[in-house]
Amino acid sequence: MGFDEEWALLRASAAERAASAPHVAPAAGPDPFVAVREAAEERAAEFRDRVVLVPLDERGGLWTAGLGGLDWICAFTDEAALARFAEARGETGREWPYRRVIGARLLEEVLPALEFPCGVALDAAGPDGAVFPPVRGIVPDAVALDGEVAA
Repeated sequence: MGFDEEWALLRASAAERAASAPHVAPAAGPDPFVAVREAAEERAAEFRDRVVLVPLDERGGLWTAGLGGLDWICAFTDEAALARFAEARGETGREWPYRRVIGARLLEEVLPALEFPCGVALDAAGPDGAVFPPVRGIVPDAVALDGEVAA
């Protein structure tokens, strides 16, 4: 089973568990997700400042993978992370040419220039992977799926 199939199965399993879990009303008091939101915002800020490796497709464009109805540009923090991804896909025997891109450029220039919704998956197949979906706070509001134009 390849990485894409395994990731899809894991997501489906998590969705089934979430759907079958009893609903619990939130406790009164401070928002319990503040720390989670702050950590996500910090991770996105770090990504914006980082130079990442983005594999190229056969036409020399940025390589994408489809998952959950969206395309995702796969980006990697280093060659070791890209090698883990290639191994998870069973594609270690092929060459993986890549381009170095600043994270902010991906989120603020590349994604808005695309004619389809797309996010960035950082270090897929690694223990510290992250996703940056095309939503407000990550990409410009005009191209965010939850933005005014997209709504």
